[in-house]
Amino acid sequence: MASIAVFCGSNTGSDDRFGEMAVELGTRIAACGHRLVYGGGRVGLMGTVADTALAAGGEVVGVITEHLVGAEVAHLGVSALEITDSMHERKARMAELSDGVIVLPGGFGTLDESFELLTWNQLGLLAAPVVFLDVAGFFGSLFDFITHSVESGFIRPEHAALARRATTAAEAVDLATAPPLAYLPKWTDRPTN
Repeated sequence: MASIAVFCGSNTGSDDRFGEMAVELGTRIAACGHRLVYGGGRVGLMGTVADTALAAGGEVVGVITEHLVGAEVAHLGVSALEITDSMHERKARMAELSDGVIVLPGGFGTLDESFELLTWNQLGLLAAPVVFLDVAGFFGSLFDFITHSVESGFIRPEHAALARRATTAAEAVDLATAPPLAYLPKWTDRPTN
């Protein structure tokens, strides 16, 4: 069994396909016998993926900040709910609990979480696949930006490859549970000159 973190919106978005994919993903994670680790909310795509994983008999661990519990968005029906003091602790704990990451559509918070883990992979601080589940072309312009950044000399091609892309829930789960890209040395192993 693998533990898969899902980063996604606390809103449902304007396209029904976003919610439909959250249902498909939650069901797929549970059906494969994997554990879902997510942001602990009961609203938006977060609540949908958690509810469907639970309904399919899956184990669901939520990680949420005290502030968000106080805002009454915590999902109290999950298998386990961990409460952190800060968003930084929340991201670190989700990374610690997970073998891989799947990113569904979302806003600033979703991008923050996913890009921080991509950066940790780049620096050799973490070795976990980060997979963007591209629902209805939602992440198309993001991957165009990554390509532009490579062409502009700000992201190395091998680092760009850390951001994986899937178009189905099955493909996303397969990529998130595959061995991480292992070509990068640990940051401490890099030459100093």
